[in-house]
Amino acid sequence: MLDERHQSDSLLAAFPDAALVLDTTQDKVVALNAAAATLFGVDMASDRALRFSGFLGAALAKFVVFVEEVDHRGECWTRDVPLTTLDGRPLRCEIRARGVPDVAGCLLLSFTDLDAFDKRTQIAEAAELHRAGLLEWKRAETFFAELERQNQLILNAAGEGIYGVNADGKTTFVNRAAQEMLGWTTQDLLGKDIHSMIHHHHLNGEIYPSQQCPIYRSFRFEQVHRIEDEVFWRKDGKPIRVEYVSTPIYDQKVLAGAVVIFRDITERKEGERKLREALDEVAALRDRLEQENEYLQEAISSERAHHDIIGSSPAIRQVVTRIDLVAGTDATVLITGEAGTGKALVATEIHKASPRSRRPLIHFKCGSVAPEDVEAALFGHVRGAGPNAARDKPGKLELAHGGSLFLDDVEELPFEIQGKLLHALQKSTVTRVGDTREKPLDIRVIAATTHAPTDTRSGNRIREDLYLFLNVFPISCMPLRDRLEDIPLLAAHLLKLACRRHGRPVPVLTERVVQQMQAYHWPGNVRELHNVIERAAIVSRDRKLVLELGGGGQVASPTNASVRTEAEMQEMMRRNIIAALRETGGRVSGASGAAALLDVQPTTLYSRIKSLGIDRSAIQP
Repeated sequence: MLDERHQSDSLLAAFPDAALVLDTTQDKVVALNAAAATLFGVDMASDRALRFSGFLGAALAKFVVFVEEVDHRGECWTRDVPLTTLDGRPLRCEIRARGVPDVAGCLLLSFTDLDAFDKRTQIAEAAELHRAGLLEWKRAETFFAELERQNQLILNAAGEGIYGVNADGKTTFVNRAAQEMLGWTTQDLLGKDIHSMIHHHHLNGEIYPSQQCPIYRSFRFEQVHRIEDEVFWRKDGKPIRVEYVSTPIYDQKVLAGAVVIFRDITERKEGERKLREALDEVAALRDRLEQENEYLQEAISSERAHHDIIGSSPAIRQVVTRIDLVAGTDATVLITGEAGTGKALVATEIHKASPRSRRPLIHFKCGSVAPEDVEAALFGHVRGAGPNAARDKPGKLELAHGGSLFLDDVEELPFEIQGKLLHALQKSTVTRVGDTREKPLDIRVIAATTHAPTDTRSGNRIREDLYLFLNVFPISCMPLRDRLEDIPLLAAHLLKLACRRHGRPVPVLTERVVQQMQAYHWPGNVRELHNVIERAAIVSRDRKLVLELGGGGQVASPTNASVRTEAEMQEMMRRNIIAALRETGGRVSGASGAAALLDVQPTTLYSRIKSLGIDRSAIQP
């Protein structure tokens, strides 16, 4: 490699004309011979990197066109690119160029000093004219005509649009690419004020005075201007987005006008716009997913009494049946029942069994937000829409898009918000507070109320039209006092969850404790049962369950309950034993058997199982 490099440097040094190797990708002079150093006034002993653009000055645009012609033809020459020495002295040179084989972006340039060449030519032409006379003048005229033709070929071969203007702003030339991009012909533009034809207005419709145009400033103030985003107007009146470079041109050191090289960036700008919109959409989706994740984390962290519906009473079976009927549809559901009867659990089960189960179930407790904040909580807000609106935030309706929205205690919504909510649900759109843009809305609504339908409507707690919208498929949750047979199963399930949560051994749920719970009227329903079992799991020791009903530490007396027949007592005992056997997997005796769980002797339990006709099929879940 070193030998090849040395050999190439030697060949360059032996080259009779001024010559150099140029890396066009870095605008760097890689090597030059002594003749080129003398021509350009370069100190070859200096280590300073040479930029070829330093020799071009205002001729950079012409040189760019020349380089493109070299790329196109493989080899080319020109005399139309004026050069300068390092100290600013102008040079008139003929430049010859060809690509360096196997080295991308590198050109071998040779230079002929035209001043010296002209002197030699004058001497030769004088002698020749004496011999040939007028014929040689004709040949010279042909030569210059061909030179001009070749310059036009170079301009028309360029991929960018190129046009020139004189010092009066009149068009002097337009290449083929510029005509194709603008739709104007050479005849349309030559000699005309091109600014008034293609650059007269901004994209927003404002007039673009010529005195503010960077192209005009190029030749008025002798400045090169690079503009990355402006608009030219086609002949058909359509705008095209362009980037351009405007460079002043000189004729014998006299400012003659400017040359403009431009390219159409309309597609690129449209792509950038679509990319920005996509990024904005991604950002909005990310914000929404973050909000959903935050909501789901809150939902997970808030402890629930149970995750499935527990019970075998007719009321529970009816609720499960209605859930199965409506879950697969998008019908709106209205769940009624006292506080603590499991309305939220029913809503969860409907969502879990629905086609929307992959999307979140958004729970909004209507009475938990201050009236003035309900609208923003439901519909979301944009930044600056209120004193607390520091950033855009979606509401519960947006978060539920594609999923389900559970409106708990819907009667607690302010009356004016009920109307806006109904409008959004009927129109399937949502508009954030402070915004004017409507967003599509695809949600399934599940509502719940603790009031009976007649009380809710007659008491003006809910708008009639909203009630009719919500009450498509009603489900009623019965209070715990009306389904006492579910208490053993519920208590056993809640006890296991509570002990697991607190790291305690599971105490025995005896028959006497079950009777005490069934004798209690449970004003707080399942929620109160959950609290009682939680408290019992904490205070119980030695696997004996200590029950505190009513919150006062007193055990309720079974005599407070209504009198039951012997058949009812037998049925209650049978259900309780079955629940215990299911809990222990059918095991009767032993520390983990049903007898220990019921706090009776195994022999006693065997006798009761036999007398009550309980077989293995009865304890199957």
